[in-house]
Amino acid sequence: MSERIVLAYSGGLDTSVAIGWIAEATGSEVIAVAVDVGQGGESLETVRQRALDCGAVEAYVADARDEFAQDYCMPALKANSLYMDAYPLVSALSRPVIVKHLVAAARQFGASTVAHGCTGKGNDQVRFEVGIQTLGPDLTCIAPVRDLALTRDKAIDFAERNNLPIETTKKNPFSIDQNVWGRAVETGFLEDIWNQPTKDVYSYTDDPAFPPVADVVEISFRAGVPVALDGVAVTPLQAIEELNRRAGAQGVGRIDIVEDRLVGIKSREIYEAPGAMALIAAHRELENVTIEREQARFKKTVGQRWTELVYDGQWFSPLKHSLDAFIDDTQTYVNGDIRLELHGGRATVLGRRSDTSLYDFSLATYDTGDAFDQSSARGFIDIYGLSAKVASEREQRVGGSPDLSAVPTLNKADAAGIATDTTGDA
Repeated sequence: MSERIVLAYSGGLDTSVAIGWIAEATGSEVIAVAVDVGQGGESLETVRQRALDCGAVEAYVADARDEFAQDYCMPALKANSLYMDAYPLVSALSRPVIVKHLVAAARQFGASTVAHGCTGKGNDQVRFEVGIQTLGPDLTCIAPVRDLALTRDKAIDFAERNNLPIETTKKNPFSIDQNVWGRAVETGFLEDIWNQPTKDVYSYTDDPAFPPVADVVEISFRAGVPVALDGVAVTPLQAIEELNRRAGAQGVGRIDIVEDRLVGIKSREIYEAPGAMALIAAHRELENVTIEREQARFKKTVGQRWTELVYDGQWFSPLKHSLDAFIDDTQTYVNGDIRLELHGGRATVLGRRSDTSLYDFSLATYDTGDAFDQSSARGFIDIYGLSAKVASEREQRVGGSPDLSAVPTLNKADAAGIATDTTGDA
């Protein structure tokens, strides 16, 4: 029996050609694996049939949209995950779910090798291969573009010579990866970082400079996960899809960033993630209402590290697994509703409501009914500032008093004005 190789298959030119290219180069049979994570386009059956027509001995297709939204996007939302404070891990989140199905297919069809279509310059080669090696340590990985010299011009020539059922003449100027969580665009004229993106770069979002009437949406959360929009129950996938539509119509979620890639280079990327950015804005504000101060501070550190691990292809790592446990624990009381206005490229919080809130009106108010014991403040300040006070006294004892010569001298009129000024913050 011939060796078998599982190929991550998109249905496009490069991976369609890769089926025959791999077979010729290695003598192995190729099983094509297509995973739907909400990228749109052709049906899975159309993609499956094309893989068979291009020479695959088997074609495995999976509708993983709900799985992706529930098991990958929702953990990212709980972490408020934004790489470099901007990028919501659009591509990075989809790779581990694809990896999971690739390894499952390798087991099902008795393959010893898994192939993917990445080049040697990007992050995805690391994400695929580290994930595959983690879930299937016995499996070997190859990349036809990187390892078998499958360039674009060779792919077109191979497709035409073999009459493959794939379009070979139209070349999109951009490299595009998209799923339900967002859309990533790079290459072409965008590689000159002085160039402004043109209108044809965008697909998920309308121009925020010409928005329709503001759209106000109420998002309900339970344990950090959206469960309803405007009072109508939704699944995570439905929440993302509906907010992609509504926030996208307002131009929310456009991101233009020079990004630090894992492989050590800086790359200019354009992202569109209207649903993701709207959900993160709402979720982060609900956490402000429901998570205790010190826990919230530490969670930011954990969320940052979680984001870096996922970006770097370590979804299945022990540390990421441990951080998941902490983040999930912080979400216990992240329940309630956020009223969000979507307009002109912005998602603005208008209101918050939660039965598990830490906001206590009687403690916060300055009006009648104030329950805060203000007499405790003086002693608190004395103790809180004591260590700094003692250290300052030592500095002045050893090095002398601080130089205040740069402070302007007040005249009598200025001093009188200060004495009668009773304004100030709370």
